[in-house]
Amino acid sequence: MQATTLQLYSLRYSQQKTYWLTVAFIAGNILLPQMVHFIPRGGLIWLPIYFFTLIGSYKYGVRVGLLTAILSPVVNSLMFGMPSEVVLPFILVKSCLLAVTAGYVAHRFKSASVLLLGGVVLTYQLIGTAVEWIVLGDFVAAVQDFRLGIPGMLLQIYGGYFIINNLIRK
Repeated sequence: MQATTLQLYSLRYSQQKTYWLTVAFIAGNILLPQMVHFIPRGGLIWLPIYFFTLIGSYKYGVRVGLLTAILSPVVNSLMFGMPSEVVLPFILVKSCLLAVTAGYVAHRFKSASVLLLGGVVLTYQLIGTAVEWIVLGDFVAAVQDFRLGIPGMLLQIYGGYFIINNLIRK
């Protein structure tokens, strides 16, 4: 799968479109986890809370990404109790790392490829895992996404590639 040149947007906080897109991506980050949680350990395997953050950040810039990254886990936690208060800080760290990394890579390379998206996912996961390990002091707990979440990371990479390159035209 080759990289294709994209029409990317770097929306500003002063633009109304930033907030409409953020609401749409938050809705996706609420609905997808609810569907995945019907599967035993589905959230741990599919990592659904990150999917639309990746797409929003990559296609519409770091501002949409950060708003989505922060509000999606918080809204999910308040509405459904997932993520739990114990893991919420780590999911917020990873979500924000994802938003910043995806926004930067999209801006820098002006294209989306499986390799670029793989680099984004690997970057936020490695740094987020290191932060979690430092804070918790528990390596096994910190590497949970790498033990269980490989299908979710692959979904982010290949699903993100497909949506960014084929479904979002504007």
